[in-house]
Amino acid sequence: MTRAREAVLAALDAAEEPLSAAAVLGRLGESCCDQATVYRALDYLEDAGLAESFVLRCSEHGTERYFVSASRPHRHWFHCEACHRFVDIGACRLGGLAAELERERGFQVRRHSMYFSGLCPECKGAKAGTPASRR
Repeated sequence: MTRAREAVLAALDAAEEPLSAAAVLGRLGESCCDQATVYRALDYLEDAGLAESFVLRCSEHGTERYFVSASRPHRHWFHCEACHRFVDIGACRLGGLAAELERERGFQVRRHSMYFSGLCPECKGAKAGTPASRR
Protein backbone atom coordinates (compact mmCIF):
# COMPACT_ATOMS: atom_id res chain seq x y z
CA MET A 1 0.00 0.00 0.00
CA THR A 2 1.37 3.40 -0.99
CA ARG A 3 1.95 6.24 1.49
CA ALA A 4 -0.91 8.21 -0.06
CA ARG A 5 -3.32 5.29 0.36
CA GLU A 6 -2.17 4.85 3.97
CA ALA A 7 -2.72 8.57 4.63
CA VAL A 8 -6.22 8.50 3.11
CA LEU A 9 -7.12 5.40 5.12
CA ALA A 10 -5.79 7.04 8.30
CA ALA A 11 -7.99 10.08 7.61
CA LEU A 12 -11.04 7.83 7.21
CA ASP A 13 -10.13 5.86 10.36
CA ALA A 14 -9.87 9.09 12.39
CA ALA A 15 -13.08 10.64 11.05
CA GLU A 16 -16.17 10.71 13.24
CA GLU A 17 -18.44 11.16 10.22
CA PRO A 18 -18.44 10.27 6.52
CA LEU A 19 -15.99 12.31 4.42
CA SER A 20 -16.18 13.46 0.83
CA ALA A 21 -13.04 13.25 -1.28
CA ALA A 22 -12.66 17.03 -0.88
CA ALA A 23 -12.87 16.68 2.92
CA VAL A 24 -10.20 13.95 2.87
CA LEU A 25 -7.96 16.22 0.80
CA GLY A 26 -8.63 19.08 3.21
CA ARG A 27 -7.56 16.95 6.16
CA LEU A 28 -4.42 15.75 4.44
CA GLY A 29 -3.36 18.93 2.70
CA GLU A 30 -1.97 19.09 -0.79
CA SER A 31 1.55 18.58 0.55
CA CYS A 32 0.57 14.95 1.10
CA CYS A 33 -1.13 14.29 -2.21
CA ASP A 34 -3.17 15.96 -4.92
CA GLN A 35 -6.89 15.61 -5.64
CA ALA A 36 -6.47 12.92 -8.30
CA THR A 37 -4.36 10.82 -5.93
CA VAL A 38 -7.04 11.07 -3.22
CA TYR A 39 -9.72 9.90 -5.68
CA ARG A 40 -7.55 7.00 -6.84
CA ALA A 41 -6.72 6.06 -3.24
CA LEU A 42 -10.40 6.09 -2.24
CA ASP A 43 -11.27 3.93 -5.24
CA TYR A 44 -8.49 1.49 -4.34
CA LEU A 45 -9.50 1.37 -0.66
CA GLU A 46 -13.12 0.69 -1.54
CA ASP A 47 -12.19 -2.05 -4.03
CA ALA A 48 -9.92 -3.61 -1.39
CA GLY A 49 -12.75 -3.64 1.16
CA LEU A 50 -11.04 -1.09 3.42
CA ALA A 51 -13.58 1.69 2.83
CA GLU A 52 -17.29 1.94 2.09
CA SER A 53 -19.16 4.74 0.36
CA PHE A 54 -22.61 6.10 -0.33
CA VAL A 55 -23.94 8.86 -2.57
CA LEU A 56 -25.84 11.79 -1.07
CA ARG A 57 -27.75 14.50 -2.90
CA CYS A 58 -27.50 17.80 -1.01
CA SER A 59 -29.24 20.99 -2.12
CA GLU A 60 -26.12 23.06 -1.39
CA HIS A 61 -23.27 20.68 -2.19
CA GLY A 62 -24.89 18.78 -5.04
CA THR A 63 -24.35 15.05 -5.43
CA GLU A 64 -21.29 13.76 -3.62
CA ARG A 65 -19.90 10.41 -2.62
CA TYR A 66 -19.04 10.04 1.06
CA PHE A 67 -16.58 7.52 2.48
CA VAL A 68 -16.17 5.75 5.81
CA SER A 69 -13.56 3.31 7.02
CA ALA A 70 -14.64 -0.32 6.77
CA SER A 71 -12.70 -1.04 9.99
CA ARG A 72 -15.40 0.77 11.97
CA PRO A 73 -18.73 -0.91 12.74
CA HIS A 74 -21.36 -0.38 10.03
CA ARG A 75 -23.41 2.74 10.87
CA HIS A 76 -26.29 4.72 9.45
CA TRP A 77 -26.38 8.51 9.26
CA PHE A 78 -28.60 11.57 9.42
CA HIS A 79 -27.50 14.50 7.23
CA CYS A 80 -28.67 18.00 8.17
CA GLU A 81 -29.60 19.96 5.05
CA ALA A 82 -28.92 23.29 6.78
CA CYS A 83 -25.61 22.91 8.65
CA HIS A 84 -24.43 19.87 6.63
CA ARG A 85 -23.36 17.87 9.66
CA PHE A 86 -23.68 14.12 9.74
CA VAL A 87 -25.13 12.63 12.91
CA ASP A 88 -24.48 8.98 13.69
CA ILE A 89 -27.87 7.39 14.28
CA GLY A 90 -26.41 4.18 15.57
CA ALA A 91 -25.62 0.65 14.68
CA CYS A 92 -27.25 -1.00 11.72
CA ARG A 93 -30.81 -2.11 12.35
CA LEU A 94 -31.33 -3.67 8.94
CA GLY A 95 -29.75 -7.07 9.53
CA GLY A 96 -33.12 -8.68 10.15
CA LEU A 97 -34.61 -7.13 7.04
CA ALA A 98 -31.65 -8.30 4.95
CA ALA A 99 -31.99 -11.84 6.31
CA GLU A 100 -35.72 -11.77 5.60
CA LEU A 101 -35.13 -10.64 2.00
CA GLU A 102 -32.59 -13.41 1.54
CA ARG A 103 -34.95 -16.02 2.94
CA GLU A 104 -38.11 -14.83 1.16
CA ARG A 105 -36.68 -13.70 -2.17
CA GLY A 106 -33.52 -15.75 -2.52
CA PHE A 107 -31.31 -12.63 -2.59
CA GLN A 108 -27.77 -12.58 -1.31
CA VAL A 109 -27.35 -9.17 0.36
CA ARG A 110 -23.68 -8.19 0.41
CA ARG A 111 -23.95 -4.55 1.45
CA HIS A 112 -26.41 -1.74 1.94
CA SER A 113 -26.45 1.91 2.89
CA MET A 114 -29.06 4.08 4.49
CA TYR A 115 -29.14 7.72 5.48
CA PHE A 116 -31.80 10.19 6.46
CA SER A 117 -31.75 13.83 5.42
CA GLY A 118 -33.57 16.78 6.96
CA LEU A 119 -32.95 19.28 9.75
CA CYS A 120 -31.09 18.58 12.98
CA PRO A 121 -32.73 19.84 16.21
CA GLU A 122 -30.53 22.96 16.34
CA CYS A 123 -31.32 23.99 12.77
CA LYS A 124 -34.98 23.05 13.10
CA GLY A 125 -35.27 25.48 16.00
CA ALA A 126 -33.21 28.23 14.39
CA LYS A 127 -34.76 31.02 12.37
CA ALA A 128 -35.16 30.27 8.66
CA GLY A 129 -31.96 30.94 6.73
CA THR A 130 -29.69 30.97 9.79
CA PRO A 131 -28.52 27.43 10.49
CA ALA A 132 -27.03 26.67 13.91
CA SER A 133 -23.54 26.11 12.50
CA ARG A 134 -21.84 25.63 9.18
CA ARG A 135 -19.24 23.05 8.30
